[in-house]
Amino acid sequence: MTKQTILGRVTQLAKANINALLDQAEDPQKMLDQLIRDYTANISEAEQAIAATIGNLRLMEQDHREDVEAAEEWGGKALAASRKADELRAAGAGVEADKFDNLAKVALGRQLQSEKEAKTAEPTIASQTAVVDKLKSGLDQMKTKLTELKSKRDELVARAKSAQAQNRMMDSVKNIDVLDPTSELSRFEDKVRREEARALGKQELAESSLDAQFEQLDALGDSAEVEARLAALKTAS
Repeated sequence: MTKQTILGRVTQLAKANINALLDQAEDPQKMLDQLIRDYTANISEAEQAIAATIGNLRLMEQDHREDVEAAEEWGGKALAASRKADELRAAGAGVEADKFDNLAKVALGRQLQSEKEAKTAEPTIASQTAVVDKLKSGLDQMKTKLTELKSKRDELVARAKSAQAQNRMMDSVKNIDVLDPTSELSRFEDKVRREEARALGKQELAESSLDAQFEQLDALGDSAEVEARLAALKTAS
């Protein structure tokens, strides 16, 4: 994976709009679970790639420091060789002096080469430093986004459970709705009323039968009285 690809993916994932994705999802919880898995995998992959990029940057920085130090070292050697040549030339040893001047030139050439290598590496180091900073920032945003995803998932699960509980409660309430003529309570009330009506009917029937018996008894009493009076009339005559 190239650094450009890593940076592009990290930036894209970090800018993802979770709410918009949820609005488009048929099953938000499943989508969030999949996003969490994808983000976790991408974060792990990005961490490895960023670590490699940082490692390469540190190697370039180390090489740059070594080139700078080498340039300083070769400069010091050139100065020492030049001074020695001046001393020998002052002492009349011209041949030896030329030898040290040549050494000074070689040292100066090495110094120049080290300086060029250090200068050539500086733009690359600056560019890679900027890339690493962006990658680190994007990775931090991805981790924040992952935390947000997990929070959304937990919130969604809690809301789903709450909605299910409310639906079960409403179903239970609906089943015992006293205003519903088809509800269990209504049917039970109708049954009680029918039983009460039947009891009233039996009571009324029993009372009417008792009244008839008393009426029959009264009729017998009247008949006996008539017979008694008839007997009294006959006796009187």
